[in-house]
Amino acid sequence: MKRYISIIALTLTALLAGNAAASAQNEVCFDKFFQDSTLRLDYVFCGDAHHQAIYLERAYKTSKWAGRRRNLEKPLLAGNGQVNVSDPATGQVIYSNSFSTLFQEWQSYEEATKVQKAFENCIQVPFPKAPVRVEVSLTDVHGKVTSSISHIVDPADILICHLNDNSLERRVLKTGTASNPIDIVFVADAYSAAEKEKFFADATRGVNAMFSHEPYAANADKFNVVAVFSPSQESGVSRPGLGIWLNTAVDSHFDTFYMDRYLTTSSMRKLYDIIGTVPFEHIILMVNTPVYGGGGIFNSITIMGSDHSTFKNVLVHEFGHAFGGLGDEYAYGDLEEPMYPSDTEPWEPNLTTLKDFASKWQDLLPANCPIPTPVDEIETKADVRRIWDKLSKEQKESLNLKVGVYEGAGYSLTGVYRPVQECRMRINECEEFCPVCSRAIVKMIEYYSE
Repeated sequence: MKRYISIIALTLTALLAGNAAASAQNEVCFDKFFQDSTLRLDYVFCGDAHHQAIYLERAYKTSKWAGRRRNLEKPLLAGNGQVNVSDPATGQVIYSNSFSTLFQEWQSYEEATKVQKAFENCIQVPFPKAPVRVEVSLTDVHGKVTSSISHIVDPADILICHLNDNSLERRVLKTGTASNPIDIVFVADAYSAAEKEKFFADATRGVNAMFSHEPYAANADKFNVVAVFSPSQESGVSRPGLGIWLNTAVDSHFDTFYMDRYLTTSSMRKLYDIIGTVPFEHIILMVNTPVYGGGGIFNSITIMGSDHSTFKNVLVHEFGHAFGGLGDEYAYGDLEEPMYPSDTEPWEPNLTTLKDFASKWQDLLPANCPIPTPVDEIETKADVRRIWDKLSKEQKESLNLKVGVYEGAGYSLTGVYRPVQECRMRINECEEFCPVCSRAIVKMIEYYSE
């Protein structure tokens, strides 16, 4: 036994040494190519269901770089789009990140077959020391590139706008003690000037909700949180379906894509201007409304209504999308054009089409687990959401912790599979992430902070 313990200890020591060496190299790479500042690039993504294009609008130099300084060359998840920064002389990729967009989601709706639209998108990369090539690409549900743009950014370009402090009030809500903490910014929308303290109280509730939830609680030292108050001319959020349009700081509104509960904003440039010189990696837009709604777009934005009774659960769920890259585990029905076709493995870590299941949670399956995995009897007899509070601890744990391959996820009843029967990414009533989602979030935390 001692021999095995020694071997394990030596192996861990070697791995740690290797990781330390790799980290040191990546740190040198950052210092070689980048300043400790942020390059904000504003793009317009436009087109319809069949054709897309990307255009650069403007470039900005903002604040110090809040993003990762290691793991620079490859994103942890593929997302629905990528930005690559490379050295023009050698072609070496010196920074890469992935993301998803509201534009790509819109392309899946019928409206995109009838009209062309444009969507704002802002992308941040480290500010280069010398000219670099920036390439932004979008991919379809098969992971194939549908449009891209490639251009040179010269740091000496006099038309790169240097942002100054916009004087909006900000408060630090949480300070991480890790060496490279992850920076989150809360931004206010639909709060009048008189509701400033309500916003900061709502943002504090958001911080408490997130860091009372695992695996964020165990990794709380790896996060910084700042709140920025941007007063709106009017209090409350626009609800087009009711004929209500209000003048707010970031133009948030319900009825996105004609779905009454879908709360989003398309004014990304306004949002980034409000954030200004605050260093950040992830945005949570807090919208002053008691109406249920919100959304989460990977490496883009989490948007939340502030006062609904499900606030805590919805925030954790939507941040699971935006930060962890997690997919929705519920299913509406069979889609004419599935978002997760059978010939492509989803990039989201908690969904699979079994095309490449070995890359997902196959290692967490119990021995001889059937695929698909049968659900517990209770799932066949009742709507679990309606009886969740009446279930025993053992029943809840079986539904939330028993890892398998359960059919029905990603909005499809067939062909797409989830890790457990019920999870924070499936129903609001379930308090916890499943083991697969928890592992994915921890990996993302480590990717950014270590």
